[in-house]
Amino acid sequence: MAFVDEYSFTAKAGRGGDGVVRWRREKFRPKGGPCGGDGGRGGHVYIEAIRDIMVLSKIAHKDSYKADNGQPGGKNSKHGADADDLTIYLPTGSLVTNTDTGTEYELLTEGERICVLEGGAGGLGNEHFKSSTNQQPMQATKGKDGKQGTFNVELKLIADIGLVGLPNAGKSSLLNALTNADARVGDYPFTTLDPNLGVYHGYVLADIPGLIEGASEGKGLGHKFLRHITRTRLLLHCISLERDGIANDYNVIRDELSAYPEIADKVQYVVLTKTDTVTPDFVTSVQRTLESSGASVLATTSILDDDSIKTFGDTLSGLLEASK
Repeated sequence: MAFVDEYSFTAKAGRGGDGVVRWRREKFRPKGGPCGGDGGRGGHVYIEAIRDIMVLSKIAHKDSYKADNGQPGGKNSKHGADADDLTIYLPTGSLVTNTDTGTEYELLTEGERICVLEGGAGGLGNEHFKSSTNQQPMQATKGKDGKQGTFNVELKLIADIGLVGLPNAGKSSLLNALTNADARVGDYPFTTLDPNLGVYHGYVLADIPGLIEGASEGKGLGHKFLRHITRTRLLLHCISLERDGIANDYNVIRDELSAYPEIADKVQYVVLTKTDTVTPDFVTSVQRTLESSGASVLATTSILDDDSIKTFGDTLSGLLEASK
């Protein structure tokens, strides 16, 4: 199932039930007083957050929703039944915009529930129109139409850690080694076209699509990349030791993130990957160079070294516990 992080749909709340004209039936009074009941309310439309980032993939084929209508009133002042409300389930982290009104809603916590369209009010039965001068009213009103709108959903992942870096920095491999996420791995740019998630001791890790120079201007995967790291708790810059110009790689990432203050201000660490391809002395030299430029190097890793991955995982757990 393909990952979907944008979704559009139309929705309409239910129409209110009609009020009715009815009369009391009493012996010797074939047309007693008015007793027409009011119509029931139309169903509201709600959005609700659930912890399932694949839910948009499951509903992508559906582009319209309609809540039920309220029931008409009945005799003997019986009120028509209100319609059931309609709930549209969306992943936690969704930004939902009513494109007709510009109103925005954010679903940030699991179970959060927001009414986005109100159902129409029920009509009034004829008993409401009785007066001293109108003992036998024939009036009743129709139910009101429910609100309707067009909505756009944009998913911004909520994760404890975002793994960022240039293409082929080893992010997917590291995620797989830590969490068995089974993320796709390849040796060409943009293997990861959509975020991959994994869980490590209860913490959610997101492997974000590869960043390139100019991403803040929309190049490469550009804004798709940047959108998905606005809500992560902390960022890990993965830098491959296979590449030339490692310090430049770090600066490219920093420059792109600096265009977004809400991202640049996050806690950030560097993780040096693919240490099995170089000598220990080279690793030490790179670490010193990066630290001298202000980088915080958290760890050095190789997915071919189980001890290296375990040590890194333990460090990560301690870091997350401390940042709660």
